[in-house]
Amino acid sequence: MMESKKPPDGGWGWVIVITSFFTQFLCYGSPLAVGVLYLEWLDTFHEGKGKTAWVGSLANGVGLILSPICSLSVESFGARSVTIFSGFMVAGGLMISAYAPNLYFLFFSYGAVVGLGCGLLYTAAVTITCQYFDKRRGLALGLISTGSSVGLFIYAALQRELLELYGLDGCLLIVGAVALNILPCGILMRPLGSSNSPPPEKTPVESVSAQYSIYNEKEKTLEENISILEKGYSEEKFVRPLTISASKQESPLHEKESATAQTKEIDVYRKKVVEQKYFCKQLAKRKWQLCWNYWSETVILFKNKVFSALFIAILLFDIGGFPPLLLMEDVARSANVKEEEFVVPLVSIIGIMTAVGKILLGILADVKFINTVYLYSATLVSISLALCAIPFAKSYVSLAILSGIIGFFSGNWSIFPYVTTKTVGIEKLTHAYGILMFFAGAGNSLGPPIVGMVEWMELALELGSPGFKSCP
Repeated sequence: MMESKKPPDGGWGWVIVITSFFTQFLCYGSPLAVGVLYLEWLDTFHEGKGKTAWVGSLANGVGLILSPICSLSVESFGARSVTIFSGFMVAGGLMISAYAPNLYFLFFSYGAVVGLGCGLLYTAAVTITCQYFDKRRGLALGLISTGSSVGLFIYAALQRELLELYGLDGCLLIVGAVALNILPCGILMRPLGSSNSPPPEKTPVESVSAQYSIYNEKEKTLEENISILEKGYSEEKFVRPLTISASKQESPLHEKESATAQTKEIDVYRKKVVEQKYFCKQLAKRKWQLCWNYWSETVILFKNKVFSALFIAILLFDIGGFPPLLLMEDVARSANVKEEEFVVPLVSIIGIMTAVGKILLGILADVKFINTVYLYSATLVSISLALCAIPFAKSYVSLAILSGIIGFFSGNWSIFPYVTTKTVGIEKLTHAYGILMFFAGAGNSLGPPIVGMVEWMELALELGSPGFKSCP
């Protein structure tokens, strides 16, 4: 087993940061700016607003919900392979969405395929960046996470322009073609273990545990068992009749020797069959043990009070903090803000300030005397206060200020992997981060429908719906 190398905190690590930045830019640009496509889908499919909003919710939530699978994929195949495969997923999902005949097809193509591809890319980028950086990990994570924020800002204008020039189908095809640039970014993600230094010396056989040695020994005999089974089957079917027919012409002594040899072959054949069955049982037992170890480690993680607090915080944060990204423009219209006053779209303000927040918060996370857990908690409190102040904002300026505050402190995504690493250690980062992102995805997916349900209830009350009238 290869020993983990010390993070270089530079060198090729900066290439990793640049490529990870562009992977986040290319994959999350369209899903985060889905509000532009949302209006086109409403006009095209004539479905309800809440139902259509599920497309964007799935695209931003599926990848996070399936983070445990994403983490397992990165652990099994490496960041480079996962990035290249995910590039095909994101590009293909965007392109086939151009031919969607109905909204349900978009749930799969844009919501599930693109969403899962984004989740795989995010996990791969975070994992390989944490492997290359230690002292500057906060800055590195802050830089790569700004890719999605810059993508939000650019793709909002880009998709709007493409819609005017080429329509909805042409827009999705072009955006999907641009996403293919993820592939060369993945090629540059060289694993930290891949170096020009000579490989480590093999561990002496004496130091290997007895269980591992027995497993390897049995694993080697699998191919032998298969060949012996095939050989035994062919000999038993074809050779044996020929031997019996030929033995009639031989002497009784030769006949006796032939029978003895056949008996030995049958005994060897039966012995190998028993060994094969034993090996299959051991292999199944080993796989079960791996699954049991995974769940045991998960239980141990939740016994960590800080980790348990993190998963509750990330769930509640995404339920309440994600909808403003999609609904801030509608809030402004509800506040009777004129379109002429929109100097800069509120969503663009959120995107730019999120990028700034990710960088600055990442830098602060690297300061020795700053506790990253307290820093992350402070960002959550600040966002909560800003969200509570939105109903009292009645002008574009006040909404723009609140959008900037929400965007800046939403940059805490850049320090969340840092907080997770400090809580559980680098060895358990991929496992723990996958679990936390599962709850983040659940919050992203549930947030907009919950807000839509509340809005529907308020509208029903205003219209005096019989289901909401007070009892006489």
